[in-house]
Amino acid sequence: MIAHPPLPAEVQVLFVDGDAVGRTLSVPLPPGQAVVSDEGNGDGPVLWLSARSPESGLWARLRAEHGRSGLWPLLLQAHDVDDDEFRPWGAGELFPAGMSKPQGHDPAALLAGWWADHTTVAEDVDMLPPAERLAVTAPYGRDWPGLAPSADRGNDPDRVADDLADELLAVFSKLRLGLVAADRGSDALTVAGWVGPLNHTNDTAEISAVVADWERRFGVRVVGVGFATLDLSVAAPPTTHEQALAVAAEHFAFCPDNVWQGREPCTLTAYAERLVGERSWSFWWD
Repeated sequence: MIAHPPLPAEVQVLFVDGDAVGRTLSVPLPPGQAVVSDEGNGDGPVLWLSARSPESGLWARLRAEHGRSGLWPLLLQAHDVDDDEFRPWGAGELFPAGMSKPQGHDPAALLAGWWADHTTVAEDVDMLPPAERLAVTAPYGRDWPGLAPSADRGNDPDRVADDLADELLAVFSKLRLGLVAADRGSDALTVAGWVGPLNHTNDTAEISAVVADWERRFGVRVVGVGFATLDLSVAAPPTTHEQALAVAAEHFAFCPDNVWQGREPCTLTAYAERLVGERSWSFWWD
């Protein structure tokens, strides 16, 4: 049996009540530091942040170590690529104390409620006539179609996630590595106190609950997180337009800006066409 060294001291502080005991990490880390929330809750650091962009393949090695380390890796992007503070991560604009627990939420109920909110026609503020407004979510209109069925998983979720990590590093030159003490990637969003979807929900645990359900149904993995963006790998994407339309409805409920402010035409049907066979899902909240 190979003996692995314990967690580095600057990473051990991510675990409370001595939970780091017995955890190991054989992968060398680049220079970095633990980040404390600027809300001053006194609970200690919420994540570890590298000082520079990680090398290709490091995310995958850390992901493979998650079972021993209890640390989920994230590729983090700043609000502004030239921001020396690397907001929100380096500036500590992270608020875990204000979050509930992901396990306390029903993903199906959350999505149904958000769908109802986003398909309600508010004639006093809506810029579109009611008929055009409801045409955006055709063929469903205001009728919530329910959760999309689980898809057949023909790909290894971890391998697909590793590939997306390398793709993100190739596209974005100033990503940094984050490590969060979380049981899985979906939980890491809440544990870190990320508030990117603040204009959609002020409780990131709700976002984590839905993503956790996608982890189960579609082999999703959390890979990249920005100021208000989220990049997920998908091992079991929809393979037909019918399947994709049901998934698109969930995406609209989860992040309506993906459709409202996405590529034209800004309709659920057009958005669904882009989901067929797509192994990554990206979200952006205005």
